Amino acid sequence: MSENSLLSRLDGIESRFAEVSTLITDPDVIADMKRYVRLTKEYKELEKLVGATRKYKNLLGNIEEARQVLDTENDDELRQMAKEELDEATSALPALEEEIKLLLIPADPEDSKNVILEIRGGTGGDEAAIFAGDLAKMYMKFCESKGWNVAVTSASEGAAGGYKEIVMSVSGEGVYGILKYESGVHRVQRVPATETQGRVHTSAATVAVLPEAEPFDVEINEGEIKWDTFRSGGAGGQNVNKVESGVRLRYMWRNPNTGVSEEILIECTETRDQPKNKERALSRLRTFIYDKEHQKYIDDIASRRKTMVSTGDRSAKIRTYNYPQGRITDHRINYTIYNLQAFVDGDIQDVIDHLIIAENAEKLKATEL
Repeated sequence: MSENSLLSRLDGIESRFAEVSTLITDPDVIADMKRYVRLTKEYKELEKLVGATRKYKNLLGNIEEARQVLDTENDDELRQMAKEELDEATSALPALEEEIKLLLIPADPEDSKNVILEIRGGTGGDEAAIFAGDLAKMYMKFCESKGWNVAVTSASEGAAGGYKEIVMSVSGEGVYGILKYESGVHRVQRVPATETQGRVHTSAATVAVLPEAEPFDVEINEGEIKWDTFRSGGAGGQNVNKVESGVRLRYMWRNPNTGVSEEILIECTETRDQPKNKERALSRLRTFIYDKEHQKYIDDIASRRKTMVSTGDRSAKIRTYNYPQGRITDHRINYTIYNLQAFVDGDIQDVIDHLIIAENAEKLKATEL
């Protein structure tokens, strides 16, 4: 892309930034929470772009000034200084242009959200549940390394260990924008702990990463929610046996995309505080409905992307964990590494970085930047 072409794409950015800066201090805007949240997100995105734009324009000005000195000046010392300035600015230009191109790509509005992370054992019986448990530990360690907060909302343990299903809420900065690449089927190839003859088995677990919905993202008639309470299972002393802190909600919901009504059932035993469990069950209900209502939007994006790196069919096999070879393979980008133990200990950022690069390249191609 030529300089003039890129500058034309940047035209109006600073004036929009000034407009948004004024709007987010307007009392009427602040009173409209949905609009205020949307504008504050836009402000943060524009702030980065405006900073890069100013730096880019300054760099172009330095290049033009240095060229003028070289064209008109006879003094050797001044010409040498101008040449050094020109070389430095010219070499810095390509990286800054790439940075601006990426900033010009419309950000996924969900990326800044917290997430509901669901892991379910798939094919493979007891081994699948054990593998689901391994994935849960992997994500907990990764989230801890990022400084995010993780809370287990509900869990159903497997007979031989691990989990048939585990649901976690993860909160922090930009959680969905990073964890969204983990949605899909994860396959493991190894000798299970339950195998007596040393044979390698293939099992699978499904990971769903859902952007956590804000209260204003969906409309729920709370008066139609049916609540039950029950005593939480598992460790916890006398409180578990005497206090009905676990909650279960039932809600009839009509899918606007299909017109079909269904009953949603959600349980939460996260804390020993019943009101907190109700609040978190409500959060999961909002997230479930938000995810279903936005599936059409997600499918539309997926249909326009070849690799579907971060969107699309959650039943697609995305990654294989091969223990005999110590190998991890991400099938979406044909990326293989041989550090399986470190990976399952939470060191997954490198693969996510490669997925982000692949998706950004696809977006750049789609927007013809």
